[in-house]
Amino acid sequence: MELSDNKKREYVKRLLLSRMRILTRNGFYGQLLMHMEFALDEKCDTAATNGTKIIFGPGFLDKLDDGELDFVMMHEVLHVALQHCGRTGERDNELFNVACDIVVNSNILQSCGMNRASITLSGFGESMHIAPDGREGYEYTAEQVYEMMLKRGSGMNSGATSKIPSGGGWDDHTLWDGACSDNLSRDMWKQRVISAAENMKLRGSIESGRLPMGIERILKELRRPQTDWRTLLNDFVQEEITDYSFSPPDRRFGDSPFFLPDYNDKDEVVKDILFMIDASGSVSDDMMTTAYSEVAGAIDQFGGKLRGWLGFFDAVVSEVTPFDSLDSFKLIKPTGGGGTSFKAVFDYVSSLASAESTGGDGLPSCIIILTDGYAPYPPEADALGIPVLWLMSTSVTPPWGRVARIEM
Repeated sequence: MELSDNKKREYVKRLLLSRMRILTRNGFYGQLLMHMEFALDEKCDTAATNGTKIIFGPGFLDKLDDGELDFVMMHEVLHVALQHCGRTGERDNELFNVACDIVVNSNILQSCGMNRASITLSGFGESMHIAPDGREGYEYTAEQVYEMMLKRGSGMNSGATSKIPSGGGWDDHTLWDGACSDNLSRDMWKQRVISAAENMKLRGSIESGRLPMGIERILKELRRPQTDWRTLLNDFVQEEITDYSFSPPDRRFGDSPFFLPDYNDKDEVVKDILFMIDASGSVSDDMMTTAYSEVAGAIDQFGGKLRGWLGFFDAVVSEVTPFDSLDSFKLIKPTGGGGTSFKAVFDYVSSLASAESTGGDGLPSCIIILTDGYAPYPPEADALGIPVLWLMSTSVTPPWGRVARIEM
């Protein structure tokens, strides 16, 4: 039966009022909901998301009181924020659906002060939130819960529906296939999550709700750097760039946590540093995150007084991108995954030398290579006299250049 205009307006009003309540009580979720569209679909038995819309079946919406509706709204948008929609991959669809619901519901429970009424629907009971090991789902990613389910047995048969899995689930995941799976969508939602979290910290209001633990993990992916770049670049770069005096530091910043050079010209910066990150197949995603974070840490520790280029390499060098701030650095995305060739890095530098002779941008003042070190090393002459620092994640020692070590 087609909905009347009055009924449609009634539903729209309920959804908008729900979003307003969530903005007031759980501000992080409310800010994310500002990026979502709402839709009604009589073919939908419960509620669903396709990554851009939250879709309700009118019959299901009629059965929800205001608190239950708020929970459903938060549930759907958190699936999108955690990027569950594009992560099923080759996994068993039904099991991964349940794992995602456990993680989302537990995060909402944690955000609502562990009040179980906040994740309970009268027609379905308390929603799934406990991982197979008996701990709260918010302690894990969906993939980790899924692996537990595979090892311990989920109790679901292969014919179980993804709409209403066993254990009190109600969320319809049938629209997930391909949703939010492209790089643009993932990056866009990552920025939305960061922005919402930063706004929460600025507001500092208990009424705004707590950040979900799953979101805290995302925000920590760009980790604090291990390297004391203030000291490392003081020892390494200063000797090669004579326009700067890093010792003693500028006394105007004596109380600052940053170790800043004493500039004769306040507009001068430490520049022309070429960072190259090993993106070969031997470097794991976790190692890549650490390497990426180290470069970000270098920029941050110099308070914006660091300029240069960032490139990724495996058997070849990917496009090298300039950066002049931490914001511009964060826009650079890693590429790679093949074999490792340090020669490719110095072939790239050689090409810069050729370009310089014809009016190009010139050579870097120094080269910092972040790598596990597992590849043949070219002769030192290939560096063209440019100082090279190898930032190693292993005990491998290069035959030339300076070496510093980090744990990845």
